[in-house]
Amino acid sequence: MRSRAALTGTSVTLAAFDQETSQINIFSVPKDSFLIKGAKLAATTQLSRSVLVHVISPNGVNTAVTVTDVATGRQFLPLVVQYPIVKSGAVTETAYYTSAHPALLSAEIISAGNSYVTTMLETAAERLADKGVSISRDIINIAEHLVLVEHTDHRRFLNEDRSKIYPDILSLYALNQGDTFRYSVSSAGAGGMIQMIPRTYEGIRQQHPGIDLATDFVSGMRNHANALEAMLLYINDTWSYLQKQDEVQNALRNGIASKPELLAAGYNSNPMRLPLYLRDGGAGWRTLIPAETQMYLAIYSSVDSNVQFKSQAVQAVAAEDSLTRTSPTVAEQNPVTVLMSWIGDELETRGRAILSSIAR
Repeated sequence: MRSRAALTGTSVTLAAFDQETSQINIFSVPKDSFLIKGAKLAATTQLSRSVLVHVISPNGVNTAVTVTDVATGRQFLPLVVQYPIVKSGAVTETAYYTSAHPALLSAEIISAGNSYVTTMLETAAERLADKGVSISRDIINIAEHLVLVEHTDHRRFLNEDRSKIYPDILSLYALNQGDTFRYSVSSAGAGGMIQMIPRTYEGIRQQHPGIDLATDFVSGMRNHANALEAMLLYINDTWSYLQKQDEVQNALRNGIASKPELLAAGYNSNPMRLPLYLRDGGAGWRTLIPAETQMYLAIYSSVDSNVQFKSQAVQAVAAEDSLTRTSPTVAEQNPVTVLMSWIGDELETRGRAILSSIAR
């Protein structure tokens, strides 16, 4: 029955972990109801346990829920959702994803997500350096900000405590690793972790034939290593253009614009127009950029105020005590993070295996 429902795209199946019994409970709920904020859905697991699912934040595969055992009142840990991707009335793909469910959020998980972002970007920069393209430290840091800005929900940003938004996003990077935002596609066709559109990606490929970026856009965006190389190349190329413009040089000299906000604005909108905005608007140039980009810069500033990326922490430690110690690796900084990441991988693997066996 569960298999038939998933194939028709009318239900989603979840795996939830009972910490007291160490059992994984599997159950299905209607897909339409799963996507309604505040919905409370009753279900029965394969172990005959009655559970109540409360939808906290509906967002497709990235829907956050709480799962409560009706008999005991205990909360289970939601692990994985098996979610049918439907296009033109047909199931085209079955997604497996772990959202930032309230029961999963912890300082260790958030830290692991922070480490993932930093490590992936630094590794991408190292690969580009090996191929002859040098990426500066500040551009890597800007990219760290942007992979959070791109996935910040504007409604949440306007209506909720902003300091609580970014831990959710970092948790997704910890819980899903290379699959994070795999299924995220904007109305403009921007895809994946870096939310780049096909035309821009193809332009980067043509500009840098020696980098060997993936030829297929979809697979290129779903591969974080490939996507982050493309992102760093684009930001680097944008700055190579902007820093040569008189308007940009004057704005930087006079303090009416900064490198991070210019590159953030250029990532969200047409960077070629930024010198014109600076020329025509002067200190008020931000009022001339598109409204969406104004929001983008506000989110960037909020991320900068609320998140200290691991790369920044390592640099601070190195600067403070460079004569007596070397900078630790990301893994060495927090053994608990490594352990929590391993546990998360193990639980997710078990959950996915059970879901896959049910779908057969």
